[in-house]
Amino acid sequence: MALRNIAIIAHVDHGKTTLVDELLKQSGSFRDNQRVAERVMDSNDLEKERGITILAKATSVEWKGVRINIVDTPGHADFGGEVERILSMVDGAIVLVDSSEGPMPQTKFVVGKALKVGLRPIVAINKIDRPDGRHEEVINEVFDLFANLDATDEQLDFPILYGSGRDGWMNVNPEGPKDEGLAPLLDLVLKHVPEPIVEEGPFRLIGTILEANPFLGRIITGRIASGSIKPNQAVKVLGQDGKLIETGRISKILAFRGIERQPIEEAHAGDIVAIAGLSKGTVADTFCDPSVTEAMKAQPIDPPTVTMSFIVNDSPLAGTEGDKVTSRVIRDRLFKEAEGNVALKIEEAEGKDSFYVSGRGELQLAVLIETMRREGFELAVSRPRVVMHKDESGTLMEPIEEVVIDVDEEHSGVVVQKMSERKAEMVELRPSGGNRIRLRFYAPTRGLIGYQSELLTDTRGTAIMNRLFHDYQPFKGQIGGRVNGVLLANAAGEAVAYAMFNLEDRGPMIIEPGEKVYQGMIIGIHSRDNDLEVNVLKGKQLTNIRAAGKDEAVKLTPPIRMTLDRALSWIQDDELMEVTPKNIRLRKMYLDPNDRKRYEKSKLAG
Repeated sequence: MALRNIAIIAHVDHGKTTLVDELLKQSGSFRDNQRVAERVMDSNDLEKERGITILAKATSVEWKGVRINIVDTPGHADFGGEVERILSMVDGAIVLVDSSEGPMPQTKFVVGKALKVGLRPIVAINKIDRPDGRHEEVINEVFDLFANLDATDEQLDFPILYGSGRDGWMNVNPEGPKDEGLAPLLDLVLKHVPEPIVEEGPFRLIGTILEANPFLGRIITGRIASGSIKPNQAVKVLGQDGKLIETGRISKILAFRGIERQPIEEAHAGDIVAIAGLSKGTVADTFCDPSVTEAMKAQPIDPPTVTMSFIVNDSPLAGTEGDKVTSRVIRDRLFKEAEGNVALKIEEAEGKDSFYVSGRGELQLAVLIETMRREGFELAVSRPRVVMHKDESGTLMEPIEEVVIDVDEEHSGVVVQKMSERKAEMVELRPSGGNRIRLRFYAPTRGLIGYQSELLTDTRGTAIMNRLFHDYQPFKGQIGGRVNGVLLANAAGEAVAYAMFNLEDRGPMIIEPGEKVYQGMIIGIHSRDNDLEVNVLKGKQLTNIRAAGKDEAVKLTPPIRMTLDRALSWIQDDELMEVTPKNIRLRKMYLDPNDRKRYEKSKLAG
């Protein structure tokens, strides 16, 4: 059967996963009576909750006797390690762009990678029925974007379709007709995307996606570059340096048929398949026939820009809520994650009780922490720090990001002010329709840690911020941090409502009455800039004398709840976030006040 391999590229929330749903439905991949979940490709719980694609996944549809393998790519640059490898599996790309928002930074990130690999794009303007749609301007923006990314003349001569993925239609005209469904898109894929290039020689495949299966063990997905493969065939695995990693036999070959993976008896060059049976081979390794001597070249991966410490939980409440608490199980879990996620880098600290985890951004690390927490892990994590390095001349270089903020005109002043405080440089300000302004900055990554929640507060939830790694530039100088100190519990026990009521004039609380606390745990935000130890366990003195009207129930102001993402960006360098399956607590790194004083002295001396 003839083959086509394509990737769907789009910014977060521009509708690519919904479009894949419709492609599967209209190509007959589902039975008429089959119940199908919405956004069927976002199978992971966190993907469904956050509404973003985190892991790349493959599927396939049959159209007019041709099998089209489709890879759904993450739109967020934090998960770009997935994207870069996937593009080496495909021969074409559908670039999906919102008819109102136009091409956004993350579109730019993935499209830049796709053009570099030499893919010829098909541009699909989605959500054409939006009342604020401006498809003609968006087409010009897409063309300018391609030109800025050094696209070839052939790549700039891209075909354009308009439509709505949600309503299941695409056409060369913005008005339709709509009754043809997605047939024009599938026909265009057959016409515009070339057949996979098949090289001569024995079986070779480069690992692209890795996953663990409880029944089959490690499953590696990739495109077969040459030759063919059958179950029980002997293969070997070569690393990027050409060294032999392991030899073994293929136990199963799985092909993508709709949303199912079906075992097949033979796979040929050009097809995207998943193979099982090897225990060490991983992403970017070459899986090949024993006669092959040279490894295939894999796509280079951008370096990590943010690092965090994952520390064994040593708080007084350690082990009471989770069942995976020791350094050994945390270490095994982190190294297992790094095997499949090439954008992550794990280093073990000298004391063996903590690990340095480096990744593309806060979101990628927050998703890892949330995943581990749901698996029953307990751990403490530090504030994210940016990865700096020195160039040849010894200048300290830091990562700079391109930041695009869409905001209502009335709030643009406060955004510009806050970004300049964070050492950001504004490079563009232009209207984006509907009394909104698009601001573009180059800002240091460390200045952006924690800005998302502040931005939403400043703009009453109306601003949309998108970030993308730009390059490394000389260190921009000190950036001001949090201005408030914290309220700390001075003893262990359960928080009492009466004590919390009396502490309200000291600052807002971040815990509820009845919550377990311990010495050194952060229970509130101090209204001043210093830290203050308080007694949150103090109950009311009970006597047998009562005055009328003195015993009304205490009315407490609702606490500020710290979500995982917000807490990560809010804590300071001497504070930690304790993460358990049931709670997120904030604490000082040193729980004992004397240890904290010693730490402060050493910091001042240093």
